[in-house]
Amino acid sequence: MEKKKYNISVEATLEVIGGKWKCVILCHLTHGKKRTSELKRLMPTITQKMLTQQLRELEQDGVINRIVYNQIPPKVEYELSDYGKSLDSILSSLCDWGEKHITKVYGDKSTVLEESVLNN
Repeated sequence: MEKKKYNISVEATLEVIGGKWKCVILCHLTHGKKRTSELKRLMPTITQKMLTQQLRELEQDGVINRIVYNQIPPKVEYELSDYGKSLDSILSSLCDWGEKHITKVYGDKSTVLEESVLNN
């Protein structure tokens, strides 16, 4: 297997958590385990196909754990791995910057930011 080359280390970070949905998924998982259906409810505009794809990629990169319970009906939950928990400061910084950006562009953030446990 050929070794990958990066021009700058942030490329490696973005390869793992880049895109529209991965950071959102990770932020929701910072508040504990979630089932796929819970994540879908928290992110109503993501398609089921995209959610499944993003979860698989995050699992392959070792950022989240997929927990399968041996029961009927089947139950699957996702949680941050220890490796994924190391992203906490990055995710917090992204949220903080996003709030400042929303305030700068829109003024009152409550007019554009949904009510959520993540937004308190």
